[in-house]
Amino acid sequence: MTDVSSDRGAATPNGTPTGTDIGTLLQVAAAHAGTYRASLAERRVCAPQGVEEVVEALGGDLPAAPTPAADVLEHLVAAVDGGLTSTAGPRFFGFVIGGSLPAATAADVLVAGWDQCAFNGVLSPAAAAAEVVAGGWLKELLGVPASASVGFVTGAQAANTAGLAAARHQMLADVGWDVEQRGLGGAPALRVVASIERHATIDRSLRLLGLGNDAVVPVRADANGAMDVGHLAEVLDELRTHSGAPPVVCLQAGNVNTGACDDLRAGCELTRRHGGWVHVDGAFGLWAAASPSLRHLLDGVELADSWGCDGHKWLNVPYDSAFAFCARPGVHETAMSYTAAYLTGSGMFTGMADLTAESSRRARGFAVWAALRELGRDGVAELVDRCCLLARRFADGLAAGGAEVVNDVVLNQVLVGFGDDARTDRVVDSVQAEGSCWLGATTWRGRRLMRVSVSNHSTSAVDVDRSVATVLRVAAHV
Repeated sequence: MTDVSSDRGAATPNGTPTGTDIGTLLQVAAAHAGTYRASLAERRVCAPQGVEEVVEALGGDLPAAPTPAADVLEHLVAAVDGGLTSTAGPRFFGFVIGGSLPAATAADVLVAGWDQCAFNGVLSPAAAAAEVVAGGWLKELLGVPASASVGFVTGAQAANTAGLAAARHQMLADVGWDVEQRGLGGAPALRVVASIERHATIDRSLRLLGLGNDAVVPVRADANGAMDVGHLAEVLDELRTHSGAPPVVCLQAGNVNTGACDDLRAGCELTRRHGGWVHVDGAFGLWAAASPSLRHLLDGVELADSWGCDGHKWLNVPYDSAFAFCARPGVHETAMSYTAAYLTGSGMFTGMADLTAESSRRARGFAVWAALRELGRDGVAELVDRCCLLARRFADGLAAGGAEVVNDVVLNQVLVGFGDDARTDRVVDSVQAEGSCWLGATTWRGRRLMRVSVSNHSTSAVDVDRSVATVLRVAAHV
């Protein structure tokens, strides 16, 4: 009988190799990752190969015989290199994607090696402790009450779904309906008041929660995309005659197109008068609370009932990482746990999965802890401030070159037009194909526009100036 405990290159009884020494294999993998990261400053941003080419390099019939782990790793690295988009690099300005900080990246390598399931504190005390500590630091930075619960989730979709699930529970409970036990059939109608500028994840969350798109009562937005508070007051007054549950109001910290922030204090105070629940979608904009110079944009943030925020955006931790906060931990747990009674009272220390929609969870807290420890309070503030300054530099440079900057640049988002919609799309496509930088396109107020998002810790003024020059040069020939 083979003793696999001591022979790291041995085979299992069915002939499958246990592979190269895991320590050596991880060192090789880390070396490849380090080489890639070192190349990002000058690497082509747009992936030179498409899906079909990478499929061909990776594909073929599934081998019948086992393959040594070292060979698998080398094949993978060679096959996918041409299909890697340099999203972690300093000149990727698409979507709202940060890079990943050195300490956070290294911590995530350890996460893979440690292979912890962050279900609860019994299964992984270390994973639970990282979430408790990092969660406390996050609340301090973001202006969320220290007593709030924190669920470490995958992204804004999961964070908004958790917050709105808590809202659904409480607003229906306030009128005597137990939604966890009875479902929504025959339940009092629940209205969700949200801006016409809300992010699409809000609507999908409502569909996932069984409330549907028809539950939304839209509120107008101002010229820069922030909610019209006067119209919000009118909408809430009109809902006084509504015979269903109290309203859920979705406010926004950081419009995904313009960066605009809703008036959180006014929105929360209006909602409280109507007995409602406020959920703040702060996927990236909630990070403005960490900056003394920008914190005023989120005045009143602590008055909300739930908040969603991403880590893989402005905190620059690896995908996938986000946070669902709730001012009422018991409501959060009741809405998200297996049943209202499952692991009751376990809270953050032993039942982290009770605050999310996942049980088999990656230990996301380690990378978040590492990023926050690497940056510190001052470093997070500096990162946010610097990205906002660079976004304004981007806007000023493009405007000076004849492009139209459409929005008021309040955070890190810039909207740019190049004449008609078709020409703007051609400019965006041509810039992406050129490869020096990557910027996306969006539709806002009926117009096709280039959207610039500055979120990466490694982006410098040199990167911005180089990208501005590229965009203007390309636009001149389109």
